[in-house]
Amino acid sequence: MMGSKMGETKLDGSRMKVAQTDGTKLDAVKMDRAQAIKAPAEVCPLCEGTGWKTAKAKASGSTNDRRVTRCDCQLRTRREALLAAARIPKRHEHCELSNFEFEGSFSRLAPARMAACRFVEEYPLNKTGLLLVGKAGRGKTHLSVGIAKALIREKGVECLFYDYADLLKQIQDSYNPAVQTTELDLLRPVFKAEVLVLDDLGSVRPTEWRWDTVRLILNARYNDSLTTIITTNFADEPAAGVIEPDSPRVSESFATARAAVRDDTLGDRIGERMRSRLHEMCRIVRLDGENDFRKTFRSASFG
Repeated sequence: MMGSKMGETKLDGSRMKVAQTDGTKLDAVKMDRAQAIKAPAEVCPLCEGTGWKTAKAKASGSTNDRRVTRCDCQLRTRREALLAAARIPKRHEHCELSNFEFEGSFSRLAPARMAACRFVEEYPLNKTGLLLVGKAGRGKTHLSVGIAKALIREKGVECLFYDYADLLKQIQDSYNPAVQTTELDLLRPVFKAEVLVLDDLGSVRPTEWRWDTVRLILNARYNDSLTTIITTNFADEPAAGVIEPDSPRVSESFATARAAVRDDTLGDRIGERMRSRLHEMCRIVRLDGENDFRKTFRSASFG
């Protein structure tokens, strides 16, 4: 009996030590929490955490006319969220209007850069889109990304970037029953984004399904008066066999020979109806620089 009681006493003593240790830890946790509560959180000095700041009253207004507007901290948070949601690829994250090369050997690109800057300044008074046309490596994607980032940062505009071939691939993949995303899930933001950047239009060979998809996207945005910025490597010219009214007349044999050696045009790649629709939706900006922007950049980086 005595041994049993002694055992109980020892056991109780160890329990007491554990309890004391746990109590010490608990006190430490309480102190940390108390210090955390006492520590002042970072509060915006303009709005004091409300998200609104007092707007300047009009000169002719009453002294009692007190108005509020969204605080800069809220606008900054929104712009950061918009930029993260814009889907700009990592390889183009460096692209800005400010670092677009348009001097020296790239001076022929100056009008295109000027058109891009003017587009940002005028938006949303003029919501007409842009069709950036030029050979590969002229800086079309750089300009389109720069425009999108400027619209987000300067005007809080929702922008969405999609590579044309990648978008088509994602839509095709959505037909797989194992894929959770549906075609509508993919296309809904493409239809509804305030500004859509569709890069490298026509980069994959046309099929009836691809033509239908392009028609669906462009018509939806056209009908909703939404702005679309498009880049393409293909000349903005008619499809094979289509003769524009203003083009000079040539013999049938000459036209056949020319068609045999000609490069594909935008009309060939997306169809004449959609090329005509683009002319209604967009201003044409041609990038005629002789140098390949990407080759020059690589030479400067690794030469």
